[in-house]
Parts: sequence; structure tokens; C-alpha cells
Amino acid sequence: MKPPLMGKIRGYVKIQIRGQHTEQLLNHLLAKRIAIWDVRRTEDHQVSLFIIVPDFFRLRPFLKKTGCRVHVLARHGLPFSIGQVRRRSFFVTGAFLFLLGLYMLSSLVWTIEVKGNESISTEQVLAAAHEEGIYPFQWTFRLKETEELSKALHAKLSSSSWVGVTRQGTKIVIHIVESTVPKSRKLNNPRNIVASTDAVITSIIAEEGKAIVKPNDRVKKGQVLISGALGSSESPLTVVAKGSIRGLVWYEYSIQSPLVSKQKVMTGQSVEKSYVQLGERRLQVSGYGQVPFSHYEVKTEFNDVSVGMLTLPLKWVKEKIMEVQIVEEAQEQQEAAQIGLRHARTDIMAKYGPNARVVTEKILHQKTENGKVKLKVMFEVEQSIAEEQPILGTS
Repeated sequence: MKPPLMGKIRGYVKIQIRGQHTEQLLNHLLAKRIAIWDVRRTEDHQVSLFIIVPDFFRLRPFLKKTGCRVHVLARHGLPFSIGQVRRRSFFVTGAFLFLLGLYMLSSLVWTIEVKGNESISTEQVLAAAHEEGIYPFQWTFRLKETEELSKALHAKLSSSSWVGVTRQGTKIVIHIVESTVPKSRKLNNPRNIVASTDAVITSIIAEEGKAIVKPNDRVKKGQVLISGALGSSESPLTVVAKGSIRGLVWYEYSIQSPLVSKQKVMTGQSVEKSYVQLGERRLQVSGYGQVPFSHYEVKTEFNDVSVGMLTLPLKWVKEKIMEVQIVEEAQEQQEAAQIGLRHARTDIMAKYGPNARVVTEKILHQKTENGKVKLKVMFEVEQSIAEEQPILGTS
């Protein structure tokens, strides 16, 4: 049987009655209309039952009359719950302050994100937003309505065609749609195309101007390849020379390649550490102790902390620390030399553009010393050698 509603409010207890006349005591209680429930005989001359607290204090005359004794087994209801809360006031106060702190933190603007801007700088947008009261650690309830903020920012950012402001928890997102302005043409002065380095011409295509050299000609750095000066001395004409010129260029590389290569290999062993991050500060919550690996790599994962639809200004950070072993592998001299040549070719492509092409390579000298293969190599590279040079004395 469930306790009556008033029993939960006024409080009720489970008691144990012992004595030779327990049945007589129960009859007295029923005669006086004292509410009792869940009456059970636990042993001979012993019963347990539930009774409302005010009625519990009315038992004394019936106990004296029947010679029974009573023992309280459990206490239930609102009065006892309030008593427990009073005894744990420090815990309740701490919980209240924690919830209050979460509410206060979630009522602040923590981050401002600007999207869609290209010609308008982010600093300019943030400065305009600051004038309208949008800045980190601002109370969200002090902000104007998003539509009003959008109109104000649009008025301040003259290069924008539309500005939208949205709030996502503790983050403010400012969306910018910039006005489309035709790009002004850049004014180019007349110029020649000259050689950027010593080379042998392999191909030359003059789009504007006059080609001065032809394929297989050897040219020096700074020599004019396509001239922007046309016409005669009587009727001079200068243009902006344009064209494509490729030539063979020679580079000498000194290469060192170790005979023992070192590689990192994952062992499969790992440990994890977890943190709660607020701003730039972290509080570690798990994975204490020193890292048990001498060589390792760390993989970090960041997750937002949310309560329902509310995103808190906290991040849950998980670090996975993975053990690696340094494995040494011996290489033959020829294999080490090929690895060194491969690195040199990659360097050439990085320096002289993806259209550069290694035509030939010649090993001038090779020796093994101090655990390394040392090479001196001459590379013949076909690449663009065009370089612009203004024509002086023109207006």
C-alpha cells in the first residue's frame, strides 16, 4: 500500500512493535481511527507497520496499556528530507553555487566568429562589432536584438551588401556578404622579358613584343629575350612584352644520404588523458602520472560541452598518447644514393616550379664516409627563365 499524500508531506515512519498483546494494540489504533498501513507480522509477538508522524506521538498511552514496545526502523517524507538538507548545507550551497556559475558563464559572449569576408578585414569587422557592444565577456542579455545589430553593422561596413548576426550559445557569428566591385585594371609600364639565369633556349613563344633569341641559343642572365621596343627611331613604339621562354639550366648539388634509415613505427600501446578547458587553462581530470613511453606521438581531440541545447564555454579535451619505436634499417650504398637523388629532384621542383623538368643528371663524385653516401651531382633542368624588366626612359 502506498502512503497517503498527507503522509508524504507531514512525514511517516516505519516502526516495529514487540509485545504479548500486539493484536490488542492494533485494535486500539483502528478504534481511534489512527491511519496505519503495510502491517506485517515479522516474528511471534512482533509486527511492523507504517504510521504518520503526528499519530506516532499518540502511541504512548496505548503502549502502556498493552505493555508493548516500539522501535523506529525508517523515516520518510518531507520533514526528514528537509532535515537532511539542513545537515548537508555545505553540499547544497556548493551545488547551488556551481549551477549559478554555469549559468553566469553561459550568459557571457566567449567567442566571435566572422564568416564570408574577403576584402573587408576581420579586424575591421570586430572593431565595428565592439562599437555595438559585441565583444568577448559581454553579457548576452545586454546585447541588442540580432536584427538591430545586423542593420548597425551593415551601416558601419560600407563595403558590405548584407550583414547577419546570429547567436549560437556563447558564440556570436557575424556573416558578411561583400559588395561586388569591378576590379580596376592594373596599369603596366612597357617592359622587356629578360633571362633570369644563364641557360640554353629550348623554346620561345612571343605573345607581345619581338623575340630576340631562338631555340639552342646560349643566353646570359639579364639578356633581353623578348623586346618590348618596337617601331623605328623616327616612330618609336613600346609595349608590355609577354611570352613563354624555357631553357636548360645546370645545377650542382652536394648530397648526403645516411646508410642507416630511421623510421617511426606505432607499437599499438597508448594511454589517454582528459582535461576540461576554459579559455587557455586546462584542468586534468583523468590519466594522471608520467607518460610511460620514451618515444611517443600525441593526438588531441576537442569537443564542446553542452547541456541540452545550451553550449557551455568549456571544452572536453582528450589526448591519446601513442607509443612509437624508432626502427633502424640498413641500406645498400646504391639504395641510399637513389634516396638522396630523389630528395634533390624534389628540392628542384619546389624551387623552380612544378613545370620544371630534370632532363639529365650526372654523378660527378661519390664516396662513403662516416656512415653516409656523399654525392656531387650535376642536374640539367628545363625550366622557365622569363623575367620582366621595365623599359626605362618611357612615359
